[in-house]
Amino acid sequence: MAKTHLSLSHDPNLKGAPSDFDLPVRDVKPSAGAGFLYALCGKMQTMPSLSSHPIGERIDIDAKGRMHYVS
Repeated sequence: MAKTHLSLSHDPNLKGAPSDFDLPVRDVKPSAGAGFLYALCGKMQTMPSLSSHPIGERIDIDAKGRMHYVS
């Protein structure tokens, strides 16, 4: 779950482990490479992740040390 690190809630003003609150989930996103879903709460933003096969797996180096993309 992507949320603020300051609280178990979505609200950074509710410090620590508050009780009796509703957690608004604004979106659910797939992490296809990892094989799970995650919930976005509040105004949290995420960073892009790697796919299950990173682009680096498709780069080759020839005898002269030049890199080539292999599609």
